[in-house]
Amino acid sequence: MFNYPPIFFLFSWFILWLASQIGASLGKRRPLREDEREDFGVIQAANLTLLGLLIGFTFSMAVSRYDLRKTYEEAEANAIGTEYVRAGLLPESDAATVHTQLKKYVDLRVSFYQTHDHDGLGQINSDTEKLQSDMWSVVQAAAVARPTPVTALAAAGMNDVLNSQGYTQAAWWNRIPVLAWVLLIVIAVVCNVLIGYGVRSNEARQGMIFVLPLVVSISFFLISDIDSPRRGFIHVTPQNLIALSQSLRNQ
Repeated sequence: MFNYPPIFFLFSWFILWLASQIGASLGKRRPLREDEREDFGVIQAANLTLLGLLIGFTFSMAVSRYDLRKTYEEAEANAIGTEYVRAGLLPESDAATVHTQLKKYVDLRVSFYQTHDHDGLGQINSDTEKLQSDMWSVVQAAAVARPTPVTALAAAGMNDVLNSQGYTQAAWWNRIPVLAWVLLIVIAVVCNVLIGYGVRSNEARQGMIFVLPLVVSISFFLISDIDSPRRGFIHVTPQNLIALSQSLRNQ
């Protein structure tokens, strides 16, 4: 569900709205006495403050992961571009082969960032692994046949290309833990029960019951959207890889 931000927004809004309704129902059955309101207000404010801090902390976690994915996209484009240049140090036939392979490889990496289809992603990952193996075989054979510092430089560049893809994949797997989401939702539910319970009049009750669940749900939606690298509206655009792909086609 966390991979589908719009669905998560509707789910969280309904749960929090229901929690507010439960609190309002409890408030009608057993209204707060005036001498209890001051202590209740302290508890309510403390819980809302805690909820706000946790939302801010979770948002920071999501943004840091988003920035990491952007950083690795840039690093991956740089590694591929550098290896394309270094491949020219290999024997002519091997250099031509690696150049052709890298052009296909960068297109596969662009597809990895842009695809939203699970089956298509599996095919892309399979093609990427095969192409990585083929590229390394060519560079390895050239380095073994001519073990010089020049060929070692090309082999090191290919190693960076393979490593950068692994770092990217790890960054896409690095998500906000499910347990953190569960605890955040539980605290939000408690806060909405307290809000519904503490509202005095029916007019104010209807407004508070609608506003707080909506605002908190929008916050959850934004966090889940940023944290979802493939399903969200906010995602990493592989602009560096696209620019590199266009540049390599012109060569």
